[in-house]
Amino acid sequence: MSQGALVKRQFGHRARLALSPAEVLKTDGQAHAARTLWNLLHAWWQMMPKQERTLTNADAAIRQARQDIDFLAVLPAQAAQAVLKTYVRAWQNCWEHRADAPNFKGRLRTVMSVDIPQGRDLNIVRVHRRWGQVNLPKVGRVRFRWTKDLPVGRHAGPENRITGARLTKDALGRHIAFRVQTLRARPEPHRGPDVGIDVGVTVPLACSDGETYGHGEWLTGKEKARLLHWEQRAAQRKQHRRPGERTSGRLHRTYDRIAGLRAKAKRRALDRQHRTTTAIARTYGTVVVEALTITNMVTSARGTIEEPGRNIAQKSGLNRAISQEAWGRTVTMLVYKTDRYGGTLVKVPAPGTSRRCSGCGRTTPGSRESQAVFVCKNEGCGWSGNADHNAARNVLHLYRMGHALVPAAGRAVVRRAKRVKPATAR
Repeated sequence: MSQGALVKRQFGHRARLALSPAEVLKTDGQAHAARTLWNLLHAWWQMMPKQERTLTNADAAIRQARQDIDFLAVLPAQAAQAVLKTYVRAWQNCWEHRADAPNFKGRLRTVMSVDIPQGRDLNIVRVHRRWGQVNLPKVGRVRFRWTKDLPVGRHAGPENRITGARLTKDALGRHIAFRVQTLRARPEPHRGPDVGIDVGVTVPLACSDGETYGHGEWLTGKEKARLLHWEQRAAQRKQHRRPGERTSGRLHRTYDRIAGLRAKAKRRALDRQHRTTTAIARTYGTVVVEALTITNMVTSARGTIEEPGRNIAQKSGLNRAISQEAWGRTVTMLVYKTDRYGGTLVKVPAPGTSRRCSGCGRTTPGSRESQAVFVCKNEGCGWSGNADHNAARNVLHLYRMGHALVPAAGRAVVRRAKRVKPATAR
């Protein structure tokens, strides 16, 4: 497609709902009905022979269940069909080795959600500057927080429209996530410089030009103390529960307070991640990152009985730190944000980038003196600097030398691009 042409873009927008007590009961009832329908569908799928597991038979089973069980009638018919489509897609992801097999959804471990697959049923109207109204099937008109312009009214059309929504309930409240489809002009190629990025734990993002992106603690001191207090309170109340006894309402409320504080920390981390990736996509034309296999990096060091692992506690702490930084989510954000601003994201092989000297290009044992300092031990070089900055320079140098990874046939292969001969990886 030529530059300046129109392209379709799909994105989601999450807004906070303002529900009355009666509307809360209706939305919660629909969410529990959707979870129950999933469990019934999963039980039916396991009992039926393989040749009879078809969409037609599954749809007929769902229709019969909605007639036999009055509790499922609170769920709209379109939402019930969305449960079936989501369940079949989950099996497809499992067969293609992208996810685990679907399983039963527990009442307390599952995020309550209801899908609204048809956008024409929403009838969104902006009431004033801060609030809008949306029509929820079998609930009615409800208010939501208006924080982003949506293609509604005269701004809506065949190419600029809302295709659906999803109601969710988490520790921070009840929200609605709109699925938006727009038609926008393809951006001009980004003329910004190239940059290599090294991810880490102490320094989350280090760039090859010396720029670093870090963050502080996600919870304040008072919030940390409050979280520790409720965790201790939950442990004490859990001790008084007999085996097999139902969890008390008091313990459930304690769990809700803990989940609220953790959700607040996650929301702050996600906001910081969005701001950082947006700044990078706006500044640089080509962003080069390492092709990391994060699932292998966070494997447990426990080992087996015959061959027990070593430094298990230290490795567990490192795994938690890596998971909290969410490197994979950072790369996912950079993929669509660089494309939005006309840039590109490239992945290069990861082995050796932190141990190789970016000045002479050689790997000499003992050069990584500490976690933060790199001093090349090769005679005639002696380059020294920040270790993360050195790794980021190596990442960029690999791209300039043509070692870019592109997906092909389900795996990554090395593509020899145009060779560039820079004096050093800058």
